[in-house]
Amino acid sequence: MTATSKIPFVDLQAQYQTIAPEINAAIQGVLDRSDYILGDEVRLFEEEFAKYIGTAHALSVGSGLDALELALRAYGIGPGDEIITAANTFIATALAIIAVGAKPVLAEMDPATYNIAPAAIEAAITSRTRGIMPVHLYGQPADMEPILAVAKKHNLLVIEDAAQAHGAKYAGTRAGAWGHAAAFSFYPGKNLGAYGDGGIITTNDAAIAEKIRYLRNYGQKVKYEHVIAGTNSRLDTIQATILRVKLRHLDRWNALRNEHAAAYTAALADGPFVLPKVAAYCSHIFHLYVLQVENRAATQEFLNQRGIATGIHYPIPIHLQEACRDLGYRRGDFPLTEQASARILSLPMFPELTAQQRESVVDALLQSARALAEPATTELN
Repeated sequence: MTATSKIPFVDLQAQYQTIAPEINAAIQGVLDRSDYILGDEVRLFEEEFAKYIGTAHALSVGSGLDALELALRAYGIGPGDEIITAANTFIATALAIIAVGAKPVLAEMDPATYNIAPAAIEAAITSRTRGIMPVHLYGQPADMEPILAVAKKHNLLVIEDAAQAHGAKYAGTRAGAWGHAAAFSFYPGKNLGAYGDGGIITTNDAAIAEKIRYLRNYGQKVKYEHVIAGTNSRLDTIQATILRVKLRHLDRWNALRNEHAAAYTAALADGPFVLPKVAAYCSHIFHLYVLQVENRAATQEFLNQRGIATGIHYPIPIHLQEACRDLGYRRGDFPLTEQASARILSLPMFPELTAQQRESVVDALLQSARALAEPATTELN
């Protein structure tokens, strides 16, 4: 790799070029019909996504955060209620709970998978607990069977945060089909990403599906007849038609991500890294390839100087975010999450990643490890 070459963290342009004729034709169809809000493509995408996940219903909305929030609202979660979720997640998980007036109660992660630990969930239950929101982090499903057992024992709602798990499976069933409902994000960088914001809720509950249809569209049953106090959170028709095209490619793209992940893991196996572990009960779709390094700042800078982009998912746990200070947690409350947050580094990961790009990432990472192992006077350049 030359000093001027660049390896992006995600390359959305490369993906677009592989499907440009399909995408352009689909968008032109919407432009020709001009049915921009809740057009027929929205209904078709919802039907296809529900079939793909394996649920009876899928209700598209404006974003992944909206999907989480509207799922909670549909089930009547509100002030005085507590929802147990992961300390190790993107802040949207907690914000959705806060938005409906409930309290996020955080639980520690499993250090092998980074997902919420089922035993930690049981320990966090109080008389106010109404539900559990497990997060399928980085594309690997949480351990759903024991989570559902805890939920059944205590009569709790389960809403999956599947924002990073499009196509992942747990015990042969796709993420998004295990809980009472699930929320997905179509942020552009997701495995199934729109060309803007978008989200969807999956469920097998017909009554909840109907309520979400009202909630997302001003509470309307029919035009100008508002049966509940809703909001405006609708996936637009252009995004729906884009997602219909991309859904047809999703399994192939996920398979390519797994190939890249396997190659990374094999090439880095002898290095001083903590590499991702795939649990025996699930299939990972590697939305992110996250490893742990000893000196992250120096490693990230070393790679950056060589034109390799990386990410950190996530540098500040939920309980240490200023926005969540009112939850009452302190540093040290979730030591495994805190330790990981100081060491994790996400490598470039997208289906169109080339073998040469992948090898350049590996070479630079191993070089950085060797340089950092030398005396402190050695400069990283």
